[in-house]
Amino acid sequence: MDHKIDGLLGMRKLKLDELNRVTVSEFKQQNKLPLVLVLDSVRSMHNIGSIFRTADGFAVEHIYLCGITAQPPHREIEKTALGATQSIDWTYLANIESAIHQLKSNGYQIVAIEQAENSVMLHQFMPESDKKYVLIFGNEVSGVSNEAMKLIDTCIEIPQFGIKHSFNIVVSAGIVLWDFFAKLTLNHHS
Repeated sequence: MDHKIDGLLGMRKLKLDELNRVTVSEFKQQNKLPLVLVLDSVRSMHNIGSIFRTADGFAVEHIYLCGITAQPPHREIEKTALGATQSIDWTYLANIESAIHQLKSNGYQIVAIEQAENSVMLHQFMPESDKKYVLIFGNEVSGVSNEAMKLIDTCIEIPQFGIKHSFNIVVSAGIVLWDFFAKLTLNHHS
């Protein structure tokens, strides 16, 4: 295909000053997606940082870091968070059950992202706009803990078709956050 330089074909990438980025204080004031993320013993600091960055991109409310999940500030988290640990509010609670009980008492629906019996496939799950949701993402090897699975309201599974049947946690977070964002915001504006 021929790409003409005169702008009739092809596209020009936006420059940084054209991205209409908000400041951290503006971000704190803006409306958030009614989602809280819980990281259940996520061991990789690069994964933790990447999830902060993804959460910032979709303007989620809060992240709970539980179990062995490392907490900011940490150089290895910042390598991938790129400052998102400043914009996203977060809390560390060692005990995942305490985090879930606290969130349930505040009216959140607790959703594990996991391969499990009776899980709902992501494309079939329809979040309700008048509800608030918690999405639990588990350890890179063992997934969402059994302690958490006993307390959830539902479980969402991402359909997979290859031989591995496991996405990286950051990829899973990106897929599920985009799906919730699209279903809760984009579909209501069309």
